Order: sequence, then structure tokens, then C-alpha cells
Amino acid sequence: MAEGQSDQGTNQAEASDDVVDERTVIELTYRPQSADTLVGLHVRGRIKRAGLLLRGASFLLAIGQWLFSTVVRGGVDVFSTAVLLLVVLMLWGYPRLQAAQVQRLVGWQGEYRVTVSPAGIRCRNDHATLIQKWSFFQGYRETSDHFVLLSRDPNIMCLDVLPKRGAHEARDLQRLRAILDQYTPRV
Repeated sequence: MAEGQSDQGTNQAEASDDVVDERTVIELTYRPQSADTLVGLHVRGRIKRAGLLLRGASFLLAIGQWLFSTVVRGGVDVFSTAVLLLVVLMLWGYPRLQAAQVQRLVGWQGEYRVTVSPAGIRCRNDHATLIQKWSFFQGYRETSDHFVLLSRDPNIMCLDVLPKRGAHEARDLQRLRAILDQYTPRV
């Protein structure tokens, strides 16, 4: 630091950024679970129609191949049945494998403390702090147990899944919904 300067100005500026009306700040505390990520992936899949179309086409092609081989051979073909079962297993299991992988990445980080305010979303755990402004999100979708925020990028590579179980009081969920509605659209 240069002589005669103090860092009090910066500390005051940082402190004033943290001063927010308590009614507009919601805090959630939770441990991430694989089911949370799975909900986020399902929401993302519904928003991105290409993935839904691809999964549907794969399923229909597998069914068509199985039906064709059954009609041509006059009976059930073991290989075609195995291929059909493999396709069904992959379509059902792939999102679950993704969710399990994400859980391995974030589960060891401990308890998450998320602050939702007019400034954006701040997520802290024992090892990191992530701050995201509202401009980062294209919107959110509410499910029965979660709020899923979707990033703006075309592939929606980033999801923020806020489990409702993390709220301290029931009225916090109403306040959280109001903040989300104010700063990002429902999609």
C-alpha cells in the first residue's frame, strides 16, 4: 500500500455491499444429494427439447428393430431383446449415473450454505464460495421439492438446484419464490 493510504475505504465498501434488507435475503442450509442433481437433470432435459427428441428416437428405433426382427423370424429373438433392454437401461440409467458422478464431486464438500438476495446467489461450503449474479441465469423452474435455476448458455451446462428442505422456515420458501420471480423468469 502507498504511504498515507489506508484500507478502511475498501473494507467499508465491502461491508456496505453486504448490508441488505433482511426480508430480501433467504438462507438455505443443506447437504447435496444425488436426487437433487437428478431433479435438475430432468428439468434441464424438459427445457432442452433436443435431448428429449434424441431419447425418444432411440427408444422408438430400438422398439422398431425388436418388432421387425420378431416379425421376420416369427418369434422373439434373444439378441434383439437384449439390445432393446440395453437401450432402455441406458436411457433410464444415464441420468442416474450423471447424478451419482456429480454427487461424488460435491458430496465431500460438506454442508452448503446458500444465500439468495437481490445481488444474486452466494453458495458457500467448507472449501469454496461461489457467487452468481442474476444475469447468469435464463430462468428457473419449481418442482415439488426443489427450485432449479438454469444458466444462460445454450447447452445449460450449469444448474443450481436449491432443495426446499434447506429452508429454515416455511415462509422462507414464499420469500424465496418472490425473489426468484422478481429477478429471473419461470421457464
